[in-house]
Amino acid sequence: MRLIRQTHFFAVPILLCAFAVTASAQFRFQRPQPNDFFRYNYKEKLPPKKAMPAPVMPPAPEMVVTHHQVTINGQVLRYTAYTGMMPIRNVTTGVTEGQMFYIYYAKEGVTNIAQRPIFFIFNGGPGSSTVWLHIGGLGPIKVALEPNGLAPAPPYHWETNPSTLLGAADLVFIDPIGTGFSRPMKPNWGPKFWGVSRDNASVAEFIRMFLVRYNRWESPKFVLGESYGTTRAADLSGYLTSQGIALNGVALLSTIISTQANAGDNHYVNYFPTMAMTAWYHHVLSPSLEKLTPAEMAQKAQQFASGEYLNALYEGNRLPAAQREKVIADMSRLSGLSPTFIADNNLCVSLWRFMTELLRSRHLMVGRLDSRFTAWEMDAGATRPNFDASDANITNAFLPAFEDYLRTQLKYKTDRLYYVLGGGIGPWPGSYNTVPSLEEAFSKNPHMHLFVGMGYYDFATPYYGVEWTLAHLKVSPQILAHNVTTAHFDTGHMIYIDSKASAQLHADLVRFIKASVPAR
Repeated sequence: MRLIRQTHFFAVPILLCAFAVTASAQFRFQRPQPNDFFRYNYKEKLPPKKAMPAPVMPPAPEMVVTHHQVTINGQVLRYTAYTGMMPIRNVTTGVTEGQMFYIYYAKEGVTNIAQRPIFFIFNGGPGSSTVWLHIGGLGPIKVALEPNGLAPAPPYHWETNPSTLLGAADLVFIDPIGTGFSRPMKPNWGPKFWGVSRDNASVAEFIRMFLVRYNRWESPKFVLGESYGTTRAADLSGYLTSQGIALNGVALLSTIISTQANAGDNHYVNYFPTMAMTAWYHHVLSPSLEKLTPAEMAQKAQQFASGEYLNALYEGNRLPAAQREKVIADMSRLSGLSPTFIADNNLCVSLWRFMTELLRSRHLMVGRLDSRFTAWEMDAGATRPNFDASDANITNAFLPAFEDYLRTQLKYKTDRLYYVLGGGIGPWPGSYNTVPSLEEAFSKNPHMHLFVGMGYYDFATPYYGVEWTLAHLKVSPQILAHNVTTAHFDTGHMIYIDSKASAQLHADLVRFIKASVPAR
């Protein structure tokens, strides 16, 4: 767990990989906006914008407080849930510019709240609500899925979460402005919250206001983010420290805190181990590789990627013909792709081509968020998938379960549309780097701890790119040795949807909390 070519007859240089990197960066699986169905499927002409009335936002209910209990491993866990909106004010003018929806779970019977850790939790996107971490992984209830994370047939429901983190810490699930029920107070104020620094400032203000309203200033404090939420968490670590709010710990799941990690040749080097792990999972490799453990297979793929493969990409068309053929053969052996396919792609296999090529003989494409999952490829000759098989698997299961739980158990009722992923935010910058903020937080607060969890089958934030980022952190050797912990999971982007991985994650986070909180 501790972290740390081309021959004379081949005319297209490997430098063309750069073009594929750019195309890959632009490739996204986008959900339609809420009104897109009507816009693209009906012929009626939309009224001109000037004739459309300004949208009226349904009022948010007052804070709702409810009491609950769940039984986990024979132990009764009693807790209070606070469900409502936090006003987000402009710190200069004092004007409330937005409302941020949150659900706060506090364990009952705590005698000294100053010793009770508290986690501020959010998903990513950007534009994603925190429903995934909430009822998928860390909250007291979870959406009912199959043990490996596959969604059952509808209708969907929720159940007690045996891996909830609530036994070890109080939990605050936050929906940033433009996600979930959270909204700017005026439609044209949305840009005040959209972008790395603006988003960061608004979530930091939420945390400050929360500490004020619930008197949690003395409690050990943690932030936990997933995907783009790790970008936010890393940025918050430095920002909050500069505002006098030092963190005990930062937890990152499926990390992307710098887009530089997968730029240039790094793109192919850091994606390759996930390709190899995907091929291993789907049993398209040789028997000698099939018998390896996931960790052993990952090690072989990493050695090739950062050694022989990286050198070949660097050499380009200077690579001797014999050496190029060896690279192709080794790459084929580890990835399950044919030597011809690899050669035709000039050793630079794009993500979407891999997703459609690996299981083409089975008429299947693999998922992006979780490459364990597959879907029938309608076009057997496709070179890019029309959707993400893993995303399609679980998307529809979460919202119905959450809406039912919210209304029947938390007693929170509103007519507002809940933006699960997309639809509520505007333009967002396409590249970012919040690593310096994390480095600054460590420099100012060397007692802070960092936990990084990553899935072997995650193509959205490939784990080897995460390890590359961690290997380039500008922090002291003592912090790297004692304050930074990593964990790998036999799952994809959403680590917790797999029941075994969820139990492992729970145990890892409990140890992380104990290591991050000083004894009193």
